[in-house]
Amino acid sequence: MYPTRNLVDRAKELKELDELLEAPRAQLAGVTGRRRLGKTTLLEHWAAQSGLPTLFWGATQKLAPLQLQAFSQSIYYHENGRRAPGDAFSYSDWDAAFIDLARICTGEQRHIVILDEFPYAVAADKSIPSVLQYAWDHHLKDSNLVMILCGSQIGMMTELFDANAPLYKRLLGPMKIAPLPFQCVADFLPGYGFEERATAFAAFGGVPAYLEQLSSDRPIMENLRHHVFSSWGIFNTEPPRLIGEQVSELSTYNSILSAVANGARKPAEISRTAGLKASVNPAYYLDKLCEMDYIRNDYSLTIPPQSRAQSRQSHYRVNDQMLQFYFQFVEKNRSVLEQEFEGTFEERLQEHLASFIGKNAFEEICREWLRSQGQAGDAPFPFEDVGRIWGTANRKAVEVDVAAISWRHRALLLGEAKWTENNVGSEVLNKLLGWTTERVLELLPPPQKEWTIYHYLFARRGFTPDAIRAAREHHVTLVQVAPIEDELVVL
Repeated sequence: MYPTRNLVDRAKELKELDELLEAPRAQLAGVTGRRRLGKTTLLEHWAAQSGLPTLFWGATQKLAPLQLQAFSQSIYYHENGRRAPGDAFSYSDWDAAFIDLARICTGEQRHIVILDEFPYAVAADKSIPSVLQYAWDHHLKDSNLVMILCGSQIGMMTELFDANAPLYKRLLGPMKIAPLPFQCVADFLPGYGFEERATAFAAFGGVPAYLEQLSSDRPIMENLRHHVFSSWGIFNTEPPRLIGEQVSELSTYNSILSAVANGARKPAEISRTAGLKASVNPAYYLDKLCEMDYIRNDYSLTIPPQSRAQSRQSHYRVNDQMLQFYFQFVEKNRSVLEQEFEGTFEERLQEHLASFIGKNAFEEICREWLRSQGQAGDAPFPFEDVGRIWGTANRKAVEVDVAAISWRHRALLLGEAKWTENNVGSEVLNKLLGWTTERVLELLPPPQKEWTIYHYLFARRGFTPDAIRAAREHHVTLVQVAPIEDELVVL
């Protein structure tokens, strides 16, 4: 086919794509996810390893006739042994193109057809989904192809699956591509230990396109400096591009993102922090940012799933580590960066970096570790959800950033994660066992006495002898970054 970039992880996605090939009939499926997550790389890799004839066409931001011409030439190229057609070759319309594609893909040989950035084509010609629906019903469904519609504009891709959309009940999915988990950072940065990988994860998240721009041959701070100060570094090139082409009021969206990244959680607080006019309803912008997957609306695990849709106790959080880092560090120091005061910026960064890693990376790494324990059947009870807990009980705010729950078994796991230079002492454990547990139980629906509580402590360095003795006495599970294994392990 064509050379592909290295693919990290994605075993589940590859398996599900292979299931489409094994299905007895033609298949039409959607793949979506925000930019830079490797959707194209995944599909190229899958098609290449299948060994099947593949038509890969990427839509661009061009006028409809040029889109049709490009697609037409891809079909010709696919049928004619990769011989290019004349520059002027084009089908008369999309209907003719899809009908001829069905003819080419009919027979014993399975074909893969990937239409990448499909929303660009739809933006240029809104009739394409309807034309595809007619072609599918009358021609393509009887061919021997697997057609994938892929796109980064999540809102437009989601609309393809609506009940009133032309492709409803024809289009499978969508398969939503998520950022890679922390464990995959080692594949990109094999020379880094746990702490440097955690720092990279805090600043760049599990986004393949960012991680592959880093090098573990140089210290992580050097990587950060380069991408903050270089004109073509990630923190100078990416933030304006990520949502810029999907919205018309970029300054408003950026102000809201900045407010959420710096701790505003409720719509009114976000509106006030972002400096929105009283006449501006933040809900519209928040919904769009959630739709684009750049923020998320979280619920405390203590709110029953069936009550969450009506609950007003949700918190908005940035769903992209790079944007979180950008708005907390880069944007706040814009004048320092513009004058190239590298030392001043690094001093400010070092003052807050450990806290930032602890809150934005280590806690997520611990939640990810819990999920893996639950998936492997190594958890103390069958998890239904892993996340956070927060609320106010008896006028006292409580927050637990690493937690898991089973409503069926009435079991709850409460965890505390500490990214500190010093070993975690017994005072942290005692607060978790006492004050924190009491407050959390008050947040749960009665009767609270029926709940079984499990306690976990996570540490960057380790635990004091007093903490270890108390943990054994109270059956608290201790998990730390082990120096030899260089990963989280249970003591």
